Amino acid sequence: MHSNIKRILLKLSGEALLGNQAFGVDPKVLVYLAKEIRSITEKGIELGIVIGGGNIFRGEGLAQSGIDRVTGDQMGMLATIINALAIQDALEREGQVARVMSALKVNEVCEDYIRRKAIRHLEKGRITIFAAGTGNPYFTTDSAASLRAVEIEADLLIKATRVNGVYSEDPFKNEQAKHYKKISYNDFITMNLGVMDTTSIVMCKENNLPVRVYDMNIENALSDIIDGKDIGTLIGH
Repeated sequence: MHSNIKRILLKLSGEALLGNQAFGVDPKVLVYLAKEIRSITEKGIELGIVIGGGNIFRGEGLAQSGIDRVTGDQMGMLATIINALAIQDALEREGQVARVMSALKVNEVCEDYIRRKAIRHLEKGRITIFAAGTGNPYFTTDSAASLRAVEIEADLLIKATRVNGVYSEDPFKNEQAKHYKKISYNDFITMNLGVMDTTSIVMCKENNLPVRVYDMNIENALSDIIDGKDIGTLIGH
């Protein structure tokens, strides 16, 4: 096992929860994710999770349809809380202990995000799910993932997507797209690769936080990453 990896932050897109559905949350995906996550917490890894809301609402998409951008982003943040509760439930059914902490105050359904409390949860082995992004409009959940990862002093940020790593362009649109096993922060930013937004990568660069991008549909991938296997793409110095 990577002796230097003790605490990670896992970034899941809201779309990841769709499964084969057009909208909402696929219960089968939740079960699959919970099992994948259990495989690493059983190794003693402390885990924080940031989840997007794109399976329900995307602030940016709503803004294009005429809704006020700030309102759209707030709707998107609320969508991430729905997803966070779904993941918490799935993890608990797998016998894991999970807490949801929200950047927006929704005290009836989850805790407020307080950094020291979050770190305490992690130290006690509780999976901590960070909902509502950063709590601010105009920031993506990728930026929220980088922010939370740096705040909790994670050793690695793992971004789960639908493709196995970073490519020169969308591999679904171009089969000739080049796959990178490793890429520097600077190259990622200069080439404007769309897997993660630039703000989040800049934050990782400034805080020396390595990022691994992988395909969440590969079984045991999380566990293999923790064991030091070269899965997906590593973004670093």
